[in-house]
Amino acid sequence: MDGISLSIQEILHDNEYGLGLSLLAGGRGLAQRVSSSRIQKPGLALAGYTEHLHPDRLQVLGNTEISYLNATDCQIVERNLAALCTFPISCFIVTKNLSPPRMLLELAEARAIPVLATAHQSSTFISLITKFLEERLLPTIHTHGVLMDVLGVGVLLSGKSGIGKSECALDLVIRGHRLVADDMVFIKKKMPAVLIGQAEEALQYLMEIRGLGIINIKDLYGVSAIRDKKIVDMQLELVEWDETQEYDRLGVDDRTTSILGIEIPHIVIPVRPGRNLGSIIEVAARNNLLKGMGCHSARDFQERLMARIEARPLGDEVE
Repeated sequence: MDGISLSIQEILHDNEYGLGLSLLAGGRGLAQRVSSSRIQKPGLALAGYTEHLHPDRLQVLGNTEISYLNATDCQIVERNLAALCTFPISCFIVTKNLSPPRMLLELAEARAIPVLATAHQSSTFISLITKFLEERLLPTIHTHGVLMDVLGVGVLLSGKSGIGKSECALDLVIRGHRLVADDMVFIKKKMPAVLIGQAEEALQYLMEIRGLGIINIKDLYGVSAIRDKKIVDMQLELVEWDETQEYDRLGVDDRTTSILGIEIPHIVIPVRPGRNLGSIIEVAARNNLLKGMGCHSARDFQERLMARIEARPLGDEVE
């Protein structure tokens, strides 16, 4: 969602992506935030041309940039660096554990611009930091429901509390399908148009069954019954059966719902005693796979029916 950002301190203390960062100067600026996954190598800006400088991006200084600063006349370097540091630079990152000029560190300290260092080469670090930022800056939402991997299809079960989502998910696990998240599903939008769902870390592998309490699916059924993440392919909404409502009986018109701006199939399944929801959800997943291969059973039936009606000779009506 709009407005997602990371502080420089969060980037500095990352241990998951192996960025290997340490602080050289500008510690007062660690609260500054980054909202773009793109980085910049400010070669021309160091030479005094700041027309296309993007101060909101991480500024990576590699061997070329540091060599230029060390080999250029000190007065020119000082003037250019002073001009560069007048911009609201989010952060400088020096690669290969190179030693930046002292004047850069002094200016950064005075302007509260963090200067970080890493042992990685520039190309390696840019790849790591880009992946890190893209992952951490993804638009996200939390939604109440259950996410299952059914025959390779990511099925998001939704519905009001107590409708039977977790019991239905448990039935699917017993049938050999895999639990991703129960109760609260954390969904990220991965560009260009993919939704990735997972559980909150504290709730991973856990399921709440009324009357039993909290159970651990991984401990009960093994690692084959769970997975950490899954693309959300469709949403099945469980609703209480209402005799006054007209439910879809053909499935010709495909309904969709929007999550983080991405449209996915949305099917409403009325719940009442005697309906085998596990089987219905399995069939919905299989049908979704068929539609992805271009086979739409309801529309095929409709087309055959219309063809028969059109081919029927006039006057054949039964009186």
